[in-house]
Amino acid sequence: MDTNEVGGAHKPSASLNMEDNGLSSTKKNINKMTYYVTDVPPWYLCILLGTQHYLTALGGTVAIPLLLSRALCLQHDHITQSYLISTIFFVSGICTLLQVFFGVRLPILQGGTFTFLTPTVAMLSLPQYKCPEWTHNKTLVNVSDPIFIEVWQTRIREVQGAIMVAACFQIVVGFSGLIGFLMRYIGPLTIAPTISLIGLGLFDSVGNNAGIHWGISGMTAGFIIIFSQYLRNVQVPFPTFSRSKKCHVYWINIFQLFPVLLGIVVAWIITFLLTHFNAFPDDPDAYGYYARTDIKNDVILESNWFRIPYPGQWGLPTVSLAGIFGILAGVISSMIESVGDYHACARLCGAHAPPKDAINRGIGIEGIGCLIAGAWGTGNGTTSYSENIGALGITKVGSRMVIITSGILMVLVGMFVKVGAIFSTIPQPVIGGMLMVMFGVIITAGISNLQFVDMNSSRNILIFGFSIFSGLVIPNWMIKNPLAIQTGVLPLDQVIQVLLTTSMFVGGFWGFFLDNTIPGTEKERGMIAWKETVFEDDYKGANNSDCYNLPFGIGTKCCTGDWRRYIPFCPKPKPPDDERVEVNAPEVYKETLF
Repeated sequence: MDTNEVGGAHKPSASLNMEDNGLSSTKKNINKMTYYVTDVPPWYLCILLGTQHYLTALGGTVAIPLLLSRALCLQHDHITQSYLISTIFFVSGICTLLQVFFGVRLPILQGGTFTFLTPTVAMLSLPQYKCPEWTHNKTLVNVSDPIFIEVWQTRIREVQGAIMVAACFQIVVGFSGLIGFLMRYIGPLTIAPTISLIGLGLFDSVGNNAGIHWGISGMTAGFIIIFSQYLRNVQVPFPTFSRSKKCHVYWINIFQLFPVLLGIVVAWIITFLLTHFNAFPDDPDAYGYYARTDIKNDVILESNWFRIPYPGQWGLPTVSLAGIFGILAGVISSMIESVGDYHACARLCGAHAPPKDAINRGIGIEGIGCLIAGAWGTGNGTTSYSENIGALGITKVGSRMVIITSGILMVLVGMFVKVGAIFSTIPQPVIGGMLMVMFGVIITAGISNLQFVDMNSSRNILIFGFSIFSGLVIPNWMIKNPLAIQTGVLPLDQVIQVLLTTSMFVGGFWGFFLDNTIPGTEKERGMIAWKETVFEDDYKGANNSDCYNLPFGIGTKCCTGDWRRYIPFCPKPKPPDDERVEVNAPEVYKETLF
C-alpha cells in the first residue's frame, strides 16, 4: 500500500505517514493540510466533504427562518416555513458559487446571517407590523386563507425591500475598494478580537441549543473530538476498482476527513433510536422533549417533493426608511465579520492572507448575494459562515472544489423540498454540540493572530483585553436593556442598538480605534510581520499565490492590460520575472491549529 494515496488521489500532501524520514516530524505530519485551496480531491470525496459542509451550515441556516417565523406571523404555518428554508438553501448555494468563482475565491460557504435578525425583528416589532392576535391562535389560522397570506406576505416584502437597498450599499463599499483601503490600518490587534468574538459572542445561543439536552449535545461534541483527534490517524480499508489495478483496497483516514459528518450522523441515529423507544418525554414543557426526532414529522409528510424558488415569489418588495437603516447596521457588522472570516479561512486552509483586491471582491459579491437573497425573499441576507471555516481546521481539507460541490448540493436541496424537510429534523442539541466544537476552533484561530504582536507590551495587553471584554459586556448589557437608547429618532435607535449588540463590531471597533491611536512602534503592534503575511505586493512569496486569481483566464489570458491596477477589485498585473522578489510564505499559513 502506498501511504501517499488517500482517497484514490496520489498526493504527497495527503499522506499521514508517521514514520520519521529525517526531514519531517510527527507534529508536521499531523498539522499538514490534506488538500490545499487549488487541489481537487476525487469526486466522491468532494460529494462527501461537500455534504459535511452542508450539514455544518444546516443548524444556522434552518434556525434563521424558524426564528423569524413568529415575527412574520408564520409560527403555525409549517409548510411556508419549509418553503423559506428551501429558499434560503437555494440562494445560499448560488451565493456560495458566486463567492468561490468570482469573490474572495477561498473555500468559504455563504449562508444566512444572524446579524440581520436583530434589525429585522426590531423592524417587525413596529406597531404597523405587529402580528394580529388571532395569528397566535392555531385554531384560528387557516394557512390557505387569502387574508392570512396577505398578513405574512406584507411583512416579508417589507424585509425584502430593506435588505435589497442595504445590499446596494455593501456592493458599493466592496467594489469601490473602501474595505481594501481600510486594510492598511487593520492589524492583528483588530483581527484577533473580531475573529474570537465570532465564537465568544454566540456562546449564549449555542448554550441554549446544547442545553436542550446536555447528554445529547455532549455526546455529539465528544464524537467529533474523538473522530478528529483520537482517531485521526486510524486508516479504514475501502474496497475499490480501477482498470489498472482491478479490485484492490484503499486505506483512507476517514475519521480525519469526515469527523463532523460522522459525529452528526452517529448522534442523529442514536437520538432516533432513543425517540423510538420513548426515552425522551412526550410533554413539550419537559426537559429533553426537543431532543426528539419526530417533532416535525408533519413537515415531511405535507411538504412538496419539488419546487424551484424564484424572485418575487411573495410579491413585489416594498421599502421603508426605518427598515433600511436597521438592516444597514447588520450589513456593517456582517462586513467586519467577513473580513475576519477571510483571514481565518486563509489561515486554516493553508493559503496566505487574502490581498486587498480579493477582499474587495469578496465584500462586493456578498453584497450581490444579499441583493439576490432579498429578491428571492429569504427574509435574510448572506454572509460567510464561520462554522464551516472551523470545519476546515478539523478536516484539514481546504479545497474550494469541495465548497463548490457543497454549493451545488445546497441548490439541489433548495429545489427538493422534501430533502430539506428531512434534514430539518436534526435535533437542536445535536446542532448545539457540533457548534461547541466549531466555535472553539474559530476562537483559537482568532487568538493565534497575536503571534505577530509583542505580547510583553502592556499596550497590546490592554488593547486586546479591553476589546475582548467590551465585546462581551456591552452587547450583553444592551440585550438586557433594549430601551436604554432613546434618541427620539427610531431608525437611529435601531442602528445604534444593532451595532452595540453585535460582539464582533464592538470588539473590532475598539481594537481598531485603540491600535491606531495609542502610540506604539510598527514592530510592537505586529504590523511588520503582519504586512509580510498579507503581502502587499500580491505576487511576493507564497507558492499558492495564484489561488486568488480570477477564473476562466481573466487577467491571465484576457483583460490583461495595465489598466487593471486602477480597478480596486482586479488582481494587480504580474511584474516581470526579473522584478519579482521571492519571499518564503510564513509557515503558519502552511500548517493549521490542529
